[in-house]
Amino acid sequence: MLAAAAGELRSLGATLKASNAAAAVPTTGVVPPAADEVSLLLATQFRTHAATYQTASAKAAVIHEQFVTTLATSASSYADTEAANAVVTG
Repeated sequence: MLAAAAGELRSLGATLKASNAAAAVPTTGVVPPAADEVSLLLATQFRTHAATYQTASAKAAVIHEQFVTTLATSASSYADTEAANAVVTG
């Protein structure tokens, strides 16, 4: 059950990573709709927000992968312990 959960979480992480990568170019490359100061500032604000999101998302992806790895390792340890207990208890 833990191994299946780790697999599902790994798949979810890959989907999120792909979605974030697909959104990076259009969101960090927002161009001002006009040449006025407000349009320039607003586009800059959107680009800055998108870049901040991408940075936070990358950090979250690292934490997610660490969690998935820990869960998969725990699943393996749990299965090994169950097998050892089955041998001992007959």
